[in-house]
Amino acid sequence: MPSRSPGGPGTVEVVPGVVALTGLAGLPPEEAEAVARVTALVEEAFVAGHHRVEAEVEPDDRRLRRVLQRSGLRPEGVSRGRGPRETGDGGGGGGGAAYRDLLRLARLVDDPEPGTPAAFLAMLDATLPLKRVIVQGLVHDGVGRLLLCELTYKKEWDLVGGVAEPAESPVESLAREVREELGVELPVGDLIGVDWLPPYRQWRDALLLVFDLGVHPDLAERAVLQRSELADLRWCTVEEAEGRVAPYVHRLLASLREAHETAPGHVLFLEDGLPRAAR
Repeated sequence: MPSRSPGGPGTVEVVPGVVALTGLAGLPPEEAEAVARVTALVEEAFVAGHHRVEAEVEPDDRRLRRVLQRSGLRPEGVSRGRGPRETGDGGGGGGGAAYRDLLRLARLVDDPEPGTPAAFLAMLDATLPLKRVIVQGLVHDGVGRLLLCELTYKKEWDLVGGVAEPAESPVESLAREVREELGVELPVGDLIGVDWLPPYRQWRDALLLVFDLGVHPDLAERAVLQRSELADLRWCTVEEAEGRVAPYVHRLLASLREAHETAPGHVLFLEDGLPRAAR
């Protein structure tokens, strides 16, 4: 059942134990008063036996986001298409208008009290940007070629590797990816390059860490491929890789080769496959 008046701020149960804040447009204009009103609604919900209070807000409504966060609600992500419908052509391909995304925030009954150091750190953890980390490895055959993977889910070939999991070190991530994709155990050697990748196609920006996986000329023969992701393995020179890998991957390979020839042992920092001085 909703609490408070239907026209003003209140709560409504969405599933057992979970309530959503409603009528937030009716909060007092003074921010401190608005925070006090939301905090009171949250506390009432917990006293009534609910364990979660949530809210959804427009991404550009910074004042309301600030009020909710000061009341202890942490950002959790984006609810796609949950907001009011856009006017005009939303670019959805069907000619109709698109629905706006909303930001979702929530507070749990056992979250730290707002204003405490624990609550401050938890809010920082929830609001600071996240950066995707990709780990890949260079495998050589000893005669100038490197190992590339022919993938099942995209046309471009790529180095072995993948995305690091949360709370997993980059070295552990690469060793796991090699084990899963190639069915072998390879020692992960030194870090040889760090590449910042700008947004590309559907991908947001990311950091790519490239490690040396050593010289293994027989790897293509002894690998047991993860067929859901890999169709084949290919030995290529950097020149042969051009046109078969994505442009940024070819830039990366060329930059790493040049660095190895001119400054062996140096960890190279790149942006979109190029040293900053070359951009």
